Amino acid sequence: MADTKHFNESFERISEEKRTRILSIAISEFANRGFTSANTNTIAQKAGISVGSLYKYFETKEDFFLTVVDYGITQLEKTLETVLSMDLDFFGKIEKIVRIIQTHSRRNQDIIRLYNEMTTESNYELITRLSGELESLSAKCYIDLIQKAKEEGTIASDVDSNLSAFLLDNIFMTLQFSYATVYYKERMKIYLGDGVFENDEDVVHAVMKFIKRALGAR
Repeated sequence: MADTKHFNESFERISEEKRTRILSIAISEFANRGFTSANTNTIAQKAGISVGSLYKYFETKEDFFLTVVDYGITQLEKTLETVLSMDLDFFGKIEKIVRIIQTHSRRNQDIIRLYNEMTTESNYELITRLSGELESLSAKCYIDLIQKAKEEGTIASDVDSNLSAFLLDNIFMTLQFSYATVYYKERMKIYLGDGVFENDEDVVHAVMKFIKRALGAR
């Protein structure tokens, strides 16, 4: 999880199995009902603990939500780090990320829906805390990746590394939502047709073609 902790030491002292159970149930509750409507009593009941115990682990519902989001996004970041450590060239890594998005988003829809919920949450203070803590790692990874590709002559030397990283991350984020959330699925079908989700290879090919041209692939 992130260096900034939003839970008490008592949460760290319980078993890993129990922590994972609480967080997994909470991911589903927050993803499906949103921060405001999610019921901590329901989460506690499903997790087999008392709501009193839950608030011994977390000072507030906000801290609980932050911990849950941190846990969910950390799972996504671990996948990203695995790809970035692979012995692949720049576009090999980008293509691998696109392919993993297709499979991972389908298998972990609650985590992706939680991420989507996070981005649309109306609580400004909560979102400010979340974006700063959770987006910094992927931002640095993409900026460094693009900068290295420029230095190696793989892409055009005059592309803006920071803006390109931002736009690349937005493509990845939209794809994640499109394979996991109802609204974005329907949106993708409007643009690409009803059969888009049976044609993963076509999507990968088109996305890579777009990214290569945008970055001035050599």
